[in-house]
Amino acid sequence: MACSCSPEPAPIKPNSKFRTALWIALLVNLTLFVVELIGGAYAHSSALWADALDFFGDAVNYGISLAVLGASLYWRATVALVKGMTMALFGLVVIGKVIYAYLQGIPPEALTMGLIGVLALVANVFTAAILYAFREGDSNMRSVWLCSRNDAIGNFAVILAAVGVFGTGSLWPDIIVAVIIATLGITSGYQVIKQSLEERSLKHKSS
Repeated sequence: MACSCSPEPAPIKPNSKFRTALWIALLVNLTLFVVELIGGAYAHSSALWADALDFFGDAVNYGISLAVLGASLYWRATVALVKGMTMALFGLVVIGKVIYAYLQGIPPEALTMGLIGVLALVANVFTAAILYAFREGDSNMRSVWLCSRNDAIGNFAVILAAVGVFGTGSLWPDIIVAVIIATLGITSGYQVIKQSLEERSLKHKSS
């Protein structure tokens, strides 16, 4: 392949506001991971447990994002590719958990689900708000925004599931919400993978 005279775009100087936003998101997600993991086990809730794993995965992703700030577009896209695959894989893991919960047939404890869901929603709306400004950046920034957005949507869905469980005494609302969270993970992972592959290809075209 003939070499292009155009140099590779210089690494973007780390944005201090983006770095601060990432640290806040990291701490929020680690805290809520512990809260929902314990609460999900106590309440026998697949939705809370799935959301807890989502928080953990997001915390890891935010940490990775902090590590690659200032790197070249190629390496930022490479990290985003791994993150996208992780998001999609998480969705598949949740589907497996849903199947297990269905076979167990134990309805979750609605009050615990609702209280933890409200707490998580408030925290994630705050996190999503501070990351909103970076939603149109490169694949690394976009993946961070999508993670935060999905968390807020997932928390709201957990609250609805708690109401459904309370009103019906059935585990189906919990299962449905867990499937929604899984679907968000898979589709968002696909979006990040697609964009990161496009950005990685820019490196080869400029070589």
